[in-house]
Amino acid sequence: MDDAKSASGSGVIEVRSIDYVPARERHGRVWHQGPFWFTGNFVLTTMVTGFLGPALGLSLGWSIAAVVLGAGFGTFFMAFHANQGPRMGLPQMIQSRAQFGTRGAIVPFTAVVFVYIGFNVFNVVLATQGLQTVLPGGTTLWYAILIGLAIVLAVVGYDLLHLVQRWLTYLLIVVFGILTVGALVNLDTNTPHAANGGSSWTAFLVVFSAAAGYQISYAVYVSDYSRYLPASVSAKKVIWWTYAGAAGSAVWLMSLGALLASALPNPDAIAGIRQVGNDILPGFGTFAVVISSLALITIMAVNAYGAMLTTTSAVDAFKKVKPTIRARVAGIVAIELVVFGVALALPADYLGSFNNFVLLMLYFLIPWTAVNLVDFYFVRRGHYAITAIFDPRGIYGRWSWRGLTAYTVGLAAMLPFFATSFYTGPVTKALGGADVSFVVGLAVAGLLYYVLSRGLDMRAEKAAVAASEHELNGEDAAAAPAGV
Repeated sequence: MDDAKSASGSGVIEVRSIDYVPARERHGRVWHQGPFWFTGNFVLTTMVTGFLGPALGLSLGWSIAAVVLGAGFGTFFMAFHANQGPRMGLPQMIQSRAQFGTRGAIVPFTAVVFVYIGFNVFNVVLATQGLQTVLPGGTTLWYAILIGLAIVLAVVGYDLLHLVQRWLTYLLIVVFGILTVGALVNLDTNTPHAANGGSSWTAFLVVFSAAAGYQISYAVYVSDYSRYLPASVSAKKVIWWTYAGAAGSAVWLMSLGALLASALPNPDAIAGIRQVGNDILPGFGTFAVVISSLALITIMAVNAYGAMLTTTSAVDAFKKVKPTIRARVAGIVAIELVVFGVALALPADYLGSFNNFVLLMLYFLIPWTAVNLVDFYFVRRGHYAITAIFDPRGIYGRWSWRGLTAYTVGLAAMLPFFATSFYTGPVTKALGGADVSFVVGLAVAGLLYYVLSRGLDMRAEKAAVAASEHELNGEDAAAAPAGV
């Protein structure tokens, strides 16, 4: 398919929202998923996750092992969601209607919006701190400027976000490649601060869970950025490029964060990058901070775009929403105004809050990702009546007890295994603080949904799928230009 085709039709701004992307508008190359998710994850917020190991007393080696295994585990689930985009031609979260019902999907939607807002708050704070190292202006001013830029990128939409992420990947690899070599050569990890680190099974699992939760959090909008790919693209390639990009940047930056936290007595993402970079070449560290801040702006736009799609899906479940450009803009602006308000109220010391945020994110998203993936790969095997997803009277209904039951039971099963600063489950206490809730949530929610789905009337679903494909193919044929 012609790669010049645009998600924005004949204009600059993308015209589609939560609606289906027809075959005639599909475009792009599958390898673009790699750089998109590399840059999407190569942000200072990712580096902060790497600070957790040394802060909990882990040695550098054990800290890196925890983030490598955790990020690798979490990205596995995220990457398999990417394959849903080209198969269904829909944004990620609206697909949940097939498992939870058109209105029942509000349950995971609520947690997802919390994820978007939370990450964008942390991103705008870090980006502001980075830019203030070289540019004048107060915090409120920079919050407004950065959020405004993110809104513009998100409004223009899919194609621009892919383009910016792709080109930033090349720049980030060069800048942080130099920075990482400099850190390995110049930082002394044999200092008393680093030497005190050891190995702790409990701390290892905390870092593992945080890294996994961070990666799983991206699952809520993976197919938002693969849904314009042609349906004929290889599933293996979509999954592989997504995994390689997201896991590669996470492992790199989290490990660099662990290195900085092990060598520096008071680790800080901005100060650490400046110090290491300026030791290589005066001014290079400051340049690296600015580049990092630019990457944060683009991921803020990606989050705003996804949040708009999720909130639009939620509203559409109760009052039909016409997917217009005006509705897209209104949704993006509304989400970012909330981010602006929360960022202004955020306390100065947010690292502890960030740890709790990532853990909570893992708790609420684990049952959803289990239900969604089991449904796609093992129950319905990628075959959905797309038109019925938008019809509350269709085969998926308003409230689907199977998905809601599996999600609720999965989340409840995790409670005894929770480990946060404000609540520790009884099983976790018995295990000395080790958090294995993600394993429980995945297993319980996924297996229960699979068992409950054995009672589905698949013959009726096949008929609905066939009718949906006939309708969509007819619309595509009617819209195709003569001679095509």
